[in-house]
Amino acid sequence: MNETIERLEESLKQEGFGVLWQFSVTEKLQEKGLDFSTPMVILEVCNPQEAARVLNENLLVGYFLPCKLVVYQENGTTKIGMPKPTMLVGMMNDPALKEIAADIEKRLAACLDRCR
Repeated sequence: MNETIERLEESLKQEGFGVLWQFSVTEKLQEKGLDFSTPMVILEVCNPQEAARVLNENLLVGYFLPCKLVVYQENGTTKIGMPKPTMLVGMMNDPALKEIAADIEKRLAACLDRCR
């Protein structure tokens, strides 16, 4: 799983995204005494130019920033995914924002695809 995360970080750099924060869900839940053993890491990622672009379009997008990517293991297989930006901004009914979100989603999906 660590190799996948490293490849993902490199892939994100190619699209101008950086990892702001990496959070191990597994470690945090175990630290709190909970029984959770599935390896799972959440990456919060941002492309500053894209963040400025969407925030200049609509400040309410700040509720959805930064973008989250999830890397986890299930049945011995490492999986990666994300909430789709188009779905998140879809409820805002802003056509210009949807267009920007679609572009960001396409670029993030390409990053994920390069790591599979």
